[in-house]
Amino acid sequence: MRKKETKQFEIPKEARAICAVLKLAGHEAYLVGGCVRDMIAGIEPKDWDITTSARPEQIQELFPEHVYENNFGTVAVKTESEDPKLKIVEVTTFRIEGKYSDKRHPDEVKFADKVEDDLSRRDFTVNAMAYDIDANEVIDPYGGREDLDAKVLRTVGDPNKRFEEDALRLMRAVRFAAEFGFTIEEYTEQALQKNAGLLEMIAKERIRDEFIKIIITAKAVEGVEELERTGLLRFVMPELRDGIGVGQNEHHIYSVWEHNLKSLEYAVKKDYALEIRLAALLHDVGKPRTKAGNGKTSTFYNHEMAGARIAARMLDRLHVPKHIAESIIHLIRYHMFYYNVGEVSAAGVRRFLARVGPESIDDLIKVREADRIGSGVPKAVPYKLRHLLFMIEKVKRDPISPKMLKINGEEIMELLAIKPGPKVGKILAVLLEEVIEDPFKNEQVLLKRRVEQLNEMEEEELAAMVKKAKETKDEFEEGVEQSMKKQFHV
Repeated sequence: MRKKETKQFEIPKEARAICAVLKLAGHEAYLVGGCVRDMIAGIEPKDWDITTSARPEQIQELFPEHVYENNFGTVAVKTESEDPKLKIVEVTTFRIEGKYSDKRHPDEVKFADKVEDDLSRRDFTVNAMAYDIDANEVIDPYGGREDLDAKVLRTVGDPNKRFEEDALRLMRAVRFAAEFGFTIEEYTEQALQKNAGLLEMIAKERIRDEFIKIIITAKAVEGVEELERTGLLRFVMPELRDGIGVGQNEHHIYSVWEHNLKSLEYAVKKDYALEIRLAALLHDVGKPRTKAGNGKTSTFYNHEMAGARIAARMLDRLHVPKHIAESIIHLIRYHMFYYNVGEVSAAGVRRFLARVGPESIDDLIKVREADRIGSGVPKAVPYKLRHLLFMIEKVKRDPISPKMLKINGEEIMELLAIKPGPKVGKILAVLLEEVIEDPFKNEQVLLKRRVEQLNEMEEEELAAMVKKAKETKDEFEEGVEQSMKKQFHV
């Protein structure tokens, strides 16, 4: 239960000082939980937590600089550390917990006298260890050290009871397994399957946080597979499951489900950001609902648009922050962009940039790479894609939006002596299309002359030009991309 360590761990002076103050006052004090696990595993702890026999009021007396805003005996002690992880150190009284009616928080907390009692309430054995700094001893009543060495994740005591107490532990189990490369112990995994439905009682924000932590690990794919294996995925992203067993056409060797996981695998391997990883995982979520036919000639027309709508609902349900969700949805919507050398003009590339946004190009290319490798092809960046990147580099400074025109709405109104109205917008739309077609026309003298010409046109003639500009603007998407969709059955 108590084992002397053969080596000394590096403990921050702030944590040492807090433990020393508590002990000088006659109390027990130990490092506990994740920081002990990480120290033993040779990982730098993300935070430092202390458990003590001192009651909350005694902790507060010993550390005047503190925050105490809970009923669980945890006092946040402020330090003068410059390290963000040590500015606040949580000091918690030994405790045992009562019934969890809401499957998340204990109905009552009872303070305990022994550190072993405190460790008995914790979730997994690897998190149920405490460390005595002065004695250089690890208190390990549940074999956490042995499980850590074996990379096995098991609960403290009955796994069903642990998950019934706090249903978020269901997600935490999968997250810990992914984060540390653990194998979930047999009875613990069975309890995950049995209690999966308890997730419905947990706030979506908390589920989201754990899911995101899984996705940003090096074992994200294994994490998603474990969510499916244990039945948890249907309470997190049920739409993703629709791709299981859904075959594709001659351009894919994997089912939709397998393809999505392979795409995520590539994004993880390249250490891409969260948005890229989620876009890679969800980019084909619209395929099961748009599939027509079977076998090698099956089609998935407009699955990217359907997928963007489905992903929007999924991300909204999990309360994913708006700016992250919008980025993911945008990448899914446009991941089917088409480019073939000799078929798309420089103006077409400029229209492409105008539609997807120059700021999204790098991420969109990364999603396309993940999509390609996830399809089983050997090259992530073929010649066509490299040529597109060359063309983008060539035209990226050309005007592609109204704000890049060398004339603006106010200048048009001043030049024509007119008030704000639809006509100004129509003139700008025509000017932009003409400048996208030929960037050399983006000179103020030429633009002013063209504004005067457009102003002399009849309303019907100007409206027709705006309509034509819009039709031309859609060329890259509606014309060339439709050829690609017919060619590749997508």
